[in-house]
Amino acid sequence: MNRQTFQGLALALMIGASATALNAQAQSSKPAAAVLEQPWLNPKLDPDSRADLVVKAMTQDEKLTLVFGYFGADMKPKYTRIEGSLPGSAGYVKGIPRLGIPEQFETDAGIGVATQGSAKEFRERTALPSGMATTATWNPDLAFKGGAMIGSEARDSGFNVMLAGGVNLVREPRNGRNFEYGGEDPLLAGTMVGAQIKGIQSNHIVSTIKHYALNNQETGRFVASANIGDAEARTSDLLAFQFAIEQSDPHAVMCAYNRVNSVYACESDWLLNTVLKKDWGYKGYVMSDWGAVHSGAKAVNAGLDQQSAGDAFDKQNFLGSVLKADLASGAVSGARLDDMARRITRALFASGAVDHPVKIAPIDLAANGKVSQADAEEGMVLLKNEGSLLPLAKTAKTIAVIGAHADVGVLSGGGSSQVYPAGGRAVQGLLPATWPGPVIYYPSSPLKALQARFPNAKISFSDGKDPAAAAKLAAASDLAIVFADQWTTESEDVWTLNLPKDQDATIAAVAGANKQTVVVLETGGPVVMPWLKDVGAVLQAWYPGTNGGEAIARVLTGEVDASGRLPVTFPKDVSQLPRPKLDGDPKTPAALFDIDYSIEGAAVGYKWFDLKKHEPLFPFGYGLSYTRFAYSNLKASNADGVLTVSFDVKNTGARAGKDVPQVYLAPKAGGWEAPQRLGGFKKVELAPGASTSVTLTVDPRLLATWDGKAHGWSIAGGDYAVTVGASSRAPALTSTVALPARALPVSSAAK
Repeated sequence: MNRQTFQGLALALMIGASATALNAQAQSSKPAAAVLEQPWLNPKLDPDSRADLVVKAMTQDEKLTLVFGYFGADMKPKYTRIEGSLPGSAGYVKGIPRLGIPEQFETDAGIGVATQGSAKEFRERTALPSGMATTATWNPDLAFKGGAMIGSEARDSGFNVMLAGGVNLVREPRNGRNFEYGGEDPLLAGTMVGAQIKGIQSNHIVSTIKHYALNNQETGRFVASANIGDAEARTSDLLAFQFAIEQSDPHAVMCAYNRVNSVYACESDWLLNTVLKKDWGYKGYVMSDWGAVHSGAKAVNAGLDQQSAGDAFDKQNFLGSVLKADLASGAVSGARLDDMARRITRALFASGAVDHPVKIAPIDLAANGKVSQADAEEGMVLLKNEGSLLPLAKTAKTIAVIGAHADVGVLSGGGSSQVYPAGGRAVQGLLPATWPGPVIYYPSSPLKALQARFPNAKISFSDGKDPAAAAKLAAASDLAIVFADQWTTESEDVWTLNLPKDQDATIAAVAGANKQTVVVLETGGPVVMPWLKDVGAVLQAWYPGTNGGEAIARVLTGEVDASGRLPVTFPKDVSQLPRPKLDGDPKTPAALFDIDYSIEGAAVGYKWFDLKKHEPLFPFGYGLSYTRFAYSNLKASNADGVLTVSFDVKNTGARAGKDVPQVYLAPKAGGWEAPQRLGGFKKVELAPGASTSVTLTVDPRLLATWDGKAHGWSIAGGDYAVTVGASSRAPALTSTVALPARALPVSSAAK
């Protein structure tokens, strides 16, 4: 049997197994007459009423069924997936057929429908560009469309829960999982990730938001304690979660692996009960990360509602047999179990998962690839363009393309979010071959995409492994395009911001041989660039997803404008970071250790650089365009405590383009964690010579500090500078507005 036939057979078997697993859930769509007997199935009732009704009808064992999950993939010989789960899935929670409560079929993650375990070869799906790339678009509409696309693929793959919505701030640029997240600013990250979650949930499925909270590095993620004050956390990482939750209403929150102030996140009463459920009025449920539960009654009473894949990853079935014993002993009350079941069923009702059962359906991978491509194109950031080297001139006769397997594909990030591409892996035999790998390049070739656009040019490829050979090819070419990459993954951090595999030397050699050198970076986050002054142009492409090669070519050739802006500061070197040496030691993974986030507090990213007056390599919000923009007519006004900012944007260049004007705020008297904060942004598209007016309303919490004694937000009265610019370091217009002192509640949803 050849490989293609074997894959086809395996896929058919998987679909057959999936159909069997989904059969019981499909039957949960009850006829109208059943509503009289089971009123919670009446879609005209609100989710709270439906959840109250169904929980009253449950036995204790049925409630316990909802709060314990299983892994959906084989890890033989250690673990065999439970019958009923979807092969290669992240997780499975049994349903309650007699009550019409569906099974929960869970899939990773925020880049697309990922596959776990032994079925990796058989689920080909569309990959969005990395979360960092999506955030670099500064375009919530694109984030929503991308979320809606991967959510539709999840539904059509049989999943009704998607483990997406990574909003952890980039406190540590060496974090191996930064590529999944939304950058360093709470407003930008919360807005962009919130839009993606909203898109996912538009498919009548549940999305999570994760990893709650302060899971800012992978080294020691199971044992590290993120130590930070209440006010500093609420003004930074927690504010990103709060913004995203308010804007998208994710029906599940995933608590993190790490400890926070010495307490495991999944048993932190402060995080789960006080902040999330009480202060923010959150009505959904808290599920654990896979392997993040360390106790029964302690975690449950602290606010944990569901243990994920507990039999495969945790030491005990804490929310299974242990919880049943805790209920019998009185360590956990029956009312608390009711609350857990109510929150979970409310999420299933609110999302539409009960009323719209999932089923396997065909997926239009070609159409979905275009959605991913649009996201990738708009997220690429042009960092340097000396002498207008880009867009590439059509007059080039010889072009050298060098490095990073650009002849066959584009890189993706690793770990549980890994999406497997249609067409298979572009590069075979890379290490690591197993967790947290495999290393996968998607079969979208930048070289082939460029060849299609330069049919009369000679385009030659060198793998870049030999700097001298790469330089020789570059010297014989009109221009050189060096592709450089850096694989990052869940469970590991990078310990340097330099490119791996001696790629800095290759770039330097090529730049020395040809002044017309373009560098394209496929990385999970910031890298340093010792060769920057010697190259003509740099394009940050991130991990560009399923159609990444085509997207890169379209930006390089100017078919679309370079319109991405950095969601994260690029430092010159690690000495500029709050912690120049990464905390923890991978050689002693079980040893508890502390991370002192009080060093920067809420001054994350550009705020730290502003506070310490560091000059970054590239600042937050930065990005060049193929045209030029001008700002004018700034007005800032305060009416009834609401700050409104308006200004005009004009395209003063010769071609159409997109810009991201950014509003920054600063109290004249100081008193914030840093000199300024991002207060608003708007992506605009303009034809040459065209202009538009932009009006933004500033969330008052971005003008406030956290008042622990009053347990709320406090705006200090006085004058505030309002600045409009093209980045955090490029002010163009400034105005002053007087604001009265004002107290704000912790949340509009708080009880």
